[in-house]
Amino acid sequence: MLEYIIKSSTCLVVFMLFYKLFLENENMHVFKRFYLLASVLVSFGVPYITFTQIIEVPVTSSEAIINNSTSATIISVEDPFQYLSFILWSIYFLGVLFFAVKFIYNLNKIFLKIKQNSKLKTKKSINVLLEELIVPHTFLSYIFLNKIHFETQQIPKEVLIHEEAHAVQKHSLDILFIEICQIVLWFNPLIYILKKSMKLNHEFLADREVINQGVSLSTYQQILLAFSSNVLEPQLASAINYSSIKKRFTVMKTSSSKTGIWLRSIVLLPMLALLIYSFSTKKVIEKDTAILSEISHETQQKVSPEELAEYNKLIKQYNLKPEATRVVPLNDLKKLESIFNKMTVQQKENAQPFPNYTQQLIPTINGIPCEGGCTVNISREATEKLILGTNTDEEVISFLIKFIGKPTVKITGNRLNKEAIALVNENEPNKNIQIFNIKTTNSNIPLPILIQLVDKNDKNYSDSPILKKGDLSNIPPPPVPPKAPEMKKAHDLPPPPPPIPADATPEEKVKYQKTIEEYNKWYNTKVKKGEVSNIPPPPPPPKSPLDFVIDMAKKGATFYFEGEKIPSDKAISILKDNKSMNISSKNSSSKNPKVYLSKDPITIDD
Repeated sequence: MLEYIIKSSTCLVVFMLFYKLFLENENMHVFKRFYLLASVLVSFGVPYITFTQIIEVPVTSSEAIINNSTSATIISVEDPFQYLSFILWSIYFLGVLFFAVKFIYNLNKIFLKIKQNSKLKTKKSINVLLEELIVPHTFLSYIFLNKIHFETQQIPKEVLIHEEAHAVQKHSLDILFIEICQIVLWFNPLIYILKKSMKLNHEFLADREVINQGVSLSTYQQILLAFSSNVLEPQLASAINYSSIKKRFTVMKTSSSKTGIWLRSIVLLPMLALLIYSFSTKKVIEKDTAILSEISHETQQKVSPEELAEYNKLIKQYNLKPEATRVVPLNDLKKLESIFNKMTVQQKENAQPFPNYTQQLIPTINGIPCEGGCTVNISREATEKLILGTNTDEEVISFLIKFIGKPTVKITGNRLNKEAIALVNENEPNKNIQIFNIKTTNSNIPLPILIQLVDKNDKNYSDSPILKKGDLSNIPPPPVPPKAPEMKKAHDLPPPPPPIPADATPEEKVKYQKTIEEYNKWYNTKVKKGEVSNIPPPPPPPKSPLDFVIDMAKKGATFYFEGEKIPSDKAISILKDNKSMNISSKNSSSKNPKVYLSKDPITIDD
């Protein structure tokens, strides 16, 4: 709130300085009228203008959260600024109430005069004739005049033209607007300066209207001097004897050139731009590069007519098949999904409906899919720890493994047994290993898988499935690991997550990154055998006020309640009865500690 008031007030100061230095004495009163009104609106609107900047933040491999906390015993939680804030807000609302009542009172007073006195309607205004001696003044379309002076024609016609100008040009609306602003911002002195300048400019406008009617300048100035008494007029009205007569005389004789008016108007544009740049709100939004990558993927260019035709052709082909026997090969499925993901909303609505299908069952070896028979290049260690699965998570119950020159081994389950592992160690690097006759829970996979043993550093090492450009990987992302239990033995430690595939999608990379972060957080906090944990113990709970007073009583402390010395027993009794009592101690670590009890916030003088 304070920042907003400072920004808006600074803007208003700049506008008012420009007005006083370059505009007030110029004969461009209509422009000045709207300038003063706009300066209020712009000054209090500029701080609400927000410029948003989006910056990309790369995803880091790990996140270190350091929590350095210290333990302290807090006896009293009394914030003196809360009382100050309450006092300031109370003063503000009292001011708002005062000025609101004053505004309503003045408004009601004017309407009572209109209601209780006789009125004479003219072409452009309504004359309200009052018995009391008053200076002619105007509110909205009503001109308030002394009845006797009006009927005896003692009021000069120049004065009537002047007041009629106020009524026709609706100057009272400007005053009502600034009065409402004054209710809310009564503490801001700039509002009062602005109101004074606004009223004076209204007089300039009315004076110019009189001069334009052909009235002699000297005659009109004499009339103004005759009406420049100190008789008070209502604050919401425009009166003929408004102050600054000398300045009004000066401005009457002034004529501003069109060039000067244009120059002053043009200067406003860079000044306004500078104020917006200096006092608007800047907001910085951080975006992860992974999220931006997903957004760019979603907003890519629509598919070409050729791709759309190929998509519709394939979809139609599979939709014609019975749903019970409908199987979509993996290559076709990848192609369909790739084209579908690039379509716009309109293209998706006009395209053939995506078919319900049974996904083709494909074996996976250590997560690497093997469609239609394939050769996988992996190390001897990876072969020993081989895990056979499927792309649909259908469980493998058995398979056969064949080594060249060795008998075929039947495996129950999806991992190698001891016999097969021994044969892997004996197998020569240039001889293939064949896995075939793979049986799952519901079906068989007839096509074989060939394994070629290679070194991990070999360029042909199959660490991930090879995907063509535009294809989407069908390897599911690694699951988020559950919260790691407390490990007691070395063999109980879970292995780290497998490496992320090189051609993984942005979504899979984000999920994998979360998995790595969770694993690192667990791994960095485990304690190895023979080592001491580096995690600090939790801080001890703070003492309760009663325990603190009892401890001080044991130390022989001197107790005071509301400034009077009391025995320790009474202090303990008081605290038991009122647990919200404010407590403060002095010299608590010395031989003669002092403890102060009070219902109010405590202030101790040294």
